[in-house]
Amino acid sequence: MTLSRPTWKRLIRFTPPNSTAVLYGEPVVGDDSDVGRLADAGRLTARVVEPGPQGVLGEGTCVTDRTESVDKLLAPIGPADVIEFKCIGLNYRKHIIEAGRSLPPFPSLFIKPGTAHAEYGQPVPIPKCAQEGEADYEGELCVVIGRDAKDVSKEDALSYVAGYTAGDDVSTRKWQRLKERAGGVPQWCFSKGFDNFAPLGPVLVSPELIANPAALRLKTSVNGELRQDTSVADLVFDVPTIISFLSQGTTLRRGTVIMTGTPGGVGCAGPEEKWRPLKDGDEVQVWVEGVGTLRHGITYE
Repeated sequence: MTLSRPTWKRLIRFTPPNSTAVLYGEPVVGDDSDVGRLADAGRLTARVVEPGPQGVLGEGTCVTDRTESVDKLLAPIGPADVIEFKCIGLNYRKHIIEAGRSLPPFPSLFIKPGTAHAEYGQPVPIPKCAQEGEADYEGELCVVIGRDAKDVSKEDALSYVAGYTAGDDVSTRKWQRLKERAGGVPQWCFSKGFDNFAPLGPVLVSPELIANPAALRLKTSVNGELRQDTSVADLVFDVPTIISFLSQGTTLRRGTVIMTGTPGGVGCAGPEEKWRPLKDGDEVQVWVEGVGTLRHGITYE
């Protein structure tokens, strides 16, 4: 089954100089250029993308001849584009071993609301209720669904993908797993679902350019210190398996963002006294091969 898809190969969302208008665009870059780095340096331009009747992820979306400079780079899809975040927990073998758990029989799902959406470069605000040394990063490969999917097979699953981007599943560990807060069972949705706890970027890359997401590599750093470095092939459940599983009996709507899981090396690894939580002013970078580097700060409200 083939998806009739928009004509862009890479999609960004941005504001041009001296304007507050939010535009979509196809960045003017070489195959290996880091869109975020070019934007941060003020050297990125883009051909404006006109959304189709069903939005920028749907049919009829086209790349125009109009070129604009990028003043502020945003997340590649906006809050109005994102339905929700479907997140897979404990999906990298190394991370499962690090957590002292056994391999799960099926993907383990939790959900972030659409309000968790955050822009590229936006500092993620840690709310007052979660500032007791518990904020953590989880660098992830993210999959954006391009058309409604229900009961799809693994063989057809990738045809429903609009594109791939990098994301950070920002988490608050004490709300997630301490018994005095979470009870006897880990509490994932509240602890990971605060406003702006799902930064995305810098670009959404078409499946035409990433035919096999398992061939990619992912790295996460905090203040320049490498914390995560893993092949996406270490996933227990690969992208087609995740999409097929999540679509069983449930419609994955266009604009659903799937966060596929995080590798080993998170800040809370090991006993609590060795946790390395995110602090006010920290900078997190999540690099995904073929996508580029997502950058965002951390701020304590």
